[in-house]
Amino acid sequence: MNDPISDMLTRIRNANRALLPNVELPHSQIKESIAVILKREGYIADFSVEGKLPKTIKLKLKYQGKKSIIEGLRRVSTPGLRRYVGATKIPRVRGGLGVAVLSTSEGLVTDVQARKRNLGGELICYVW
Repeated sequence: MNDPISDMLTRIRNANRALLPNVELPHSQIKESIAVILKREGYIADFSVEGKLPKTIKLKLKYQGKKSIIEGLRRVSTPGLRRYVGATKIPRVRGGLGVAVLSTSEGLVTDVQARKRNLGGELICYVW
């Protein structure tokens, strides 16, 4: 697997389309940080880290009737083409209705937090 973050987003997207209640994925620190942001922003109901050595992350997805709370996920910076933005050039996702996840010197933050702290960094993904 060349891009584990893209794999995570694809698994979430596929589970949403299939209306699955949970999705499991291999653990890494950056994926756990993305899960924390998704929970804090209200896109997923809950997540947990399970297992000893081959750890997994189990995400509990949120639905409104038969419609997923997450309308879309898009990977921005890829291993082949990294996308970096300065603090003044951070894009707004869907006119402020979505969230951009950035990797900064202070860890993974949302676009709103990065603007507040005047931080730039690598654009990881968009969630709306």
